[in-house]
Amino acid sequence: MNPRGTWTLFEREAHRFLKVNMQTVAAPALTAILYLIVFRYAMGDRQVPGMDVDYFTFLIPGLAMMSMLQNAFANTSSSIIIGKVMNVHVYLLMAPLSALEMVFAFLTAAVLRAVIVVTVFLLVLFPFVDISLHHFGFILVYGICGSVIMGGLGLIAGMWSNNFDNMAMITNFIIMPLTFLSGVFYSIGQLPPFWQQVSLYNPFFYLIDGFRYGFLGVGDSDPVLSIGIVAGFALATVLTCWRLWSVGWKLKE
Repeated sequence: MNPRGTWTLFEREAHRFLKVNMQTVAAPALTAILYLIVFRYAMGDRQVPGMDVDYFTFLIPGLAMMSMLQNAFANTSSSIIIGKVMNVHVYLLMAPLSALEMVFAFLTAAVLRAVIVVTVFLLVLFPFVDISLHHFGFILVYGICGSVIMGGLGLIAGMWSNNFDNMAMITNFIIMPLTFLSGVFYSIGQLPPFWQQVSLYNPFFYLIDGFRYGFLGVGDSDPVLSIGIVAGFALATVLTCWRLWSVGWKLKE
């Protein structure tokens, strides 16, 4: 075990995204203001069908979780692909750290970035919307699991990609559709039965819905049962990252 080396890698990853604070602080704040202007005043006090909550209040937790997921993915994927393009990722392979320590450092930094982004996002919106915490434990569990999952997927995507075009393809054709079609902007109860069943096969749906339940106390699924799904997915993602890094998949070519 090399705790000092693991901490050093974590610090490097944390400092890397903190130096571009326009992306990690200013951008989420601006995004929150734009959502406030567009959705709050466009939808008014319209209620979500089947739920005793107005649309904008329903929307906020989903948007917050989507921001966490996208930033966790971006943190690990950008780090790996930039290293590969600049041909400096070889130094990571030479570092006296085990695959598990590498994965732990990368994913912890991804979780930290996701937490910072969602905190800024919610603080900006707090004066304009009634943001309550019905079940903080669910918020914490789903937020961490979601960040770990997306950080791990970003790590895998970075290892697989050979250039920025490959990464853009994954982001635009896989990550973006799965996050947007996970119930962020709607309750799946509004969908036809067929599409409700399709939504249940989207793992991001359980992350969004469970996170929303923590804020509002309402959702489309059982948040307790969904924890098993997202925790299992998170564990599978971490184990996959560990295995791929330990064999140097797409990194030693």
